[in-house]
Amino acid sequence: MTGLLEGRAAIVTGGGRGIGRAIAEALAAQGANVIVADNGASIAGEDGDPKVVREAAEAIGKKALAFGESVASPGVAKQLVDLAVRQFGGIDIVVNNAAILRDAFVFRASPGDWDAVIRTNLSAAFYLINAASAVMRDQGKAGRGGKDGYDWGRIVNIVSSAGLYGNLGQAAYASAKAGLFGLTRVTAMDLARAQITANAVAPFAATRVTDIIQPANEAQKTYKERALKIGAHHVANLVMALCSPAGRNITGQLLGVRGREVFLFGQPRPVATLQAGAASDLTPADLAQDLSSKLGGQFTDLTTDLEAFNTEPLV
Repeated sequence: MTGLLEGRAAIVTGGGRGIGRAIAEALAAQGANVIVADNGASIAGEDGDPKVVREAAEAIGKKALAFGESVASPGVAKQLVDLAVRQFGGIDIVVNNAAILRDAFVFRASPGDWDAVIRTNLSAAFYLINAASAVMRDQGKAGRGGKDGYDWGRIVNIVSSAGLYGNLGQAAYASAKAGLFGLTRVTAMDLARAQITANAVAPFAATRVTDIIQPANEAQKTYKERALKIGAHHVANLVMALCSPAGRNITGQLLGVRGREVFLFGQPRPVATLQAGAASDLTPADLAQDLSSKLGGQFTDLTTDLEAFNTEPLV
């Protein structure tokens, strides 16, 4: 099928390489006009190279337009949305994929590195959603989506299993990705009446992130070997499903994709309740003892995301 998104306009951040590029290519192949936003920086967010995004846009073809600035500021995010409106008449799809890594154990991490990761991986997504969603809502009121309402607005945030499970040395990255899921939920709620969807996707695929994994043990080595087998096109296929007309009723969800496997993740909800005694009778030591003895069997363990998904993927 082609032309599924004909006449629609999309923005993909981090679209110059890897998963972002696969998503941009898929959107363009289905007829969408795509702004590929990528400043060409290293995985640590340094040494930007404008050639990266220019070459990506040229390879994708006439449906693609390059944008080479970092979106990690409100002003640039608005410029990006304004560019979509000028060039393509509006904005219908936003995919927040841009991310950087600056890993360190919490007791060694640099506050400056923390700030940079949060700004790029979380704040930038908010800035773009903030700018784009206002335009999307106005488009719906103006009839861009047709007589049945807007029914085209799609926001997809690329999160990570590290933000769900945690991973050693990834305090900043995991916190940003966990925050991005929280942003996804609120975005879905805030935009539901406008018929604009927002979903989060945790991808498992060969990327620059998997390339730089330095295995510390045999399990991590095996994980990396398996991850490198998985093509980014599987992630793009799920994003396309969410952006398609058939995805109109999917919103506020947390999905994962690993090759031909698609996961629907549960979301944090109470799993047990402890009926504590009267405040005057219950000491902190008693409460701690009750938590351990009565609820300890349901505590979540400290399994990392690498350990949780260390099985053979379906490719």
